[in-house]
Amino acid sequence: MLGRIGATGLLVIALSACAGGGGSAGAAATGETATTAKPPAPTSAAPSAPSTPPAGRTPAQGDEVRRTLSRMSVEEKVGQLFMPVLYGTSADSVSGENQARYGAQTPAKVIARYHLGGVILFPANVKSTAQVVELTNGMQQASPRVPLLIGTDQENGLVSRMSALMTRFPGASQIGSTEKTSMSRAVAKATGEELRAVGVNLDFAPVADVNINPRNPVIGQRAFGDDPVKVAGMVSAAVKGFGDAGVAATAKHFPGHGDTNVDSHTGLPVIKHTRAEWERVDAPPFKAAIAAGVDAVMSAHIVFPKLDPSGDPATLSKPILTGLLREKLGFKGVISTDALNMEGVRKKYSDGEVAVRAVLAGADLLLMPYDFPKAYHAVLAAAKSGKISRQRLDQSVTRLLTLKRARGILHEAPAASAGRAAKVLRSAEHRALAARVTRAAR
Repeated sequence: MLGRIGATGLLVIALSACAGGGGSAGAAATGETATTAKPPAPTSAAPSAPSTPPAGRTPAQGDEVRRTLSRMSVEEKVGQLFMPVLYGTSADSVSGENQARYGAQTPAKVIARYHLGGVILFPANVKSTAQVVELTNGMQQASPRVPLLIGTDQENGLVSRMSALMTRFPGASQIGSTEKTSMSRAVAKATGEELRAVGVNLDFAPVADVNINPRNPVIGQRAFGDDPVKVAGMVSAAVKGFGDAGVAATAKHFPGHGDTNVDSHTGLPVIKHTRAEWERVDAPPFKAAIAAGVDAVMSAHIVFPKLDPSGDPATLSKPILTGLLREKLGFKGVISTDALNMEGVRKKYSDGEVAVRAVLAGADLLLMPYDFPKAYHAVLAAAKSGKISRQRLDQSVTRLLTLKRARGILHEAPAASAGRAAKVLRSAEHRALAARVTRAAR
């Protein structure tokens, strides 16, 4: 995604999860291209991280998730679906942006008010290692009943939200050019270790798009390459690497953003691949990610007429998210939207309706709505009226809680340690790895 913030702090995050830019505080997941951005505003010893979890879960884990779900109110369940960007460098930072956007002045108060399931970090939230540790710990303390997913877009290369603190690894295109999947896995593992050390437990990476259009303004070097088979291998390895570090990985942007010359941050791309072309070109990396145990898949704000003739973007398409991703590909994890403040998803519907339609289409995690109160209250009203059935709501919350359980944060998030983080971030080992990948890149 990418993000834009106007004079009033209006955040249009288009690259957050798929971001192309490295630093915008409110970039969305798809397309930023700058490494510096304007604001949109762990474990104490980072306990040994669980590796990529199997697709299923044990009965005990399922019971734990069900017990947690049974104790939640409708308001708490709806809150779990949302991951906004909050303003400030500490949980208690007072910000006019928070007040204007959420009706509460501090990140901690916003989290408590809406029972948020997660928060996404941008460069404006990042000043120093110790400060980020304090921020993530403070935000987790504001959510004592169910810990937060704390995410960021750390793809490396062009999109690196935490670049002020972390090892500067080569981006996906360089890693792909090495043709060594071992390097993809190693870089993802090291990236995950650094994120985990500062309390971030979800990365909106890797990019699973196959960049076959040289005029693509939003993917480009963020992709591992233009060969579906090679990209699939690199994506699979990266998913396993994040799992090695105990950080949730997100494959993006489904059903494939690689063949477009329109930026979904500012417009609505249309991809004209036939179903057979999608199977051959776009699908392999997502299939590989799912086989590797990817935690989440991010939707794209693109129209794909041969997959759904309605004209709605994939983010709002039940045939694509539920019919294709869930039922055909068998994905059982969390489906995240790309940033909902991107123009590509806001062309036809109001902000409240966008959020409701995304849930009805099959999305579980609603990332960065343009008008958060409208989106939250629209989903809450739909849940209370039955437009979003209790079963449908519980499906999404169960998936989110299951992800948290798999990553060891269902009931108590480990506290990050500034001392440990200082040893892990930009370690000699990680800097040497970055240098080896750079030398091996073509």
